[in-house]
Amino acid sequence: MFDSSLDIEHLFGHRRHMVSARIRRRRGAVVVLATALTLALPAASRAIAGGDQPVSTTYVVQAGDTIWSIARRQAPGRDPRTIVDAIVRTNGVDPGRLVPGQTLLLPS
Repeated sequence: MFDSSLDIEHLFGHRRHMVSARIRRRRGAVVVLATALTLALPAASRAIAGGDQPVSTTYVVQAGDTIWSIARRQAPGRDPRTIVDAIVRTNGVDPGRLVPGQTLLLPS
């Protein structure tokens, strides 16, 4: 059925419709490309300006400190769970094994 060597569009004079379908596909591709560039532009400009790099500060653990208490001091009024998670991921520490004098990176 589809292995026919006849050019049906040419045979029945449908060449004009095939050209317009090709133009629509190109127009759709241009719209998709323009949308992708529009969405990616703000992220690219932040990356160039250095806005994607979080600023970290160091903290030296004192006697009696826990990651929870450090997180509460780091961001008062915010949920400390997200800060605790970020501290643990950034430093690769076990929350129950902090040692006084240990230096931690605190994400901002």
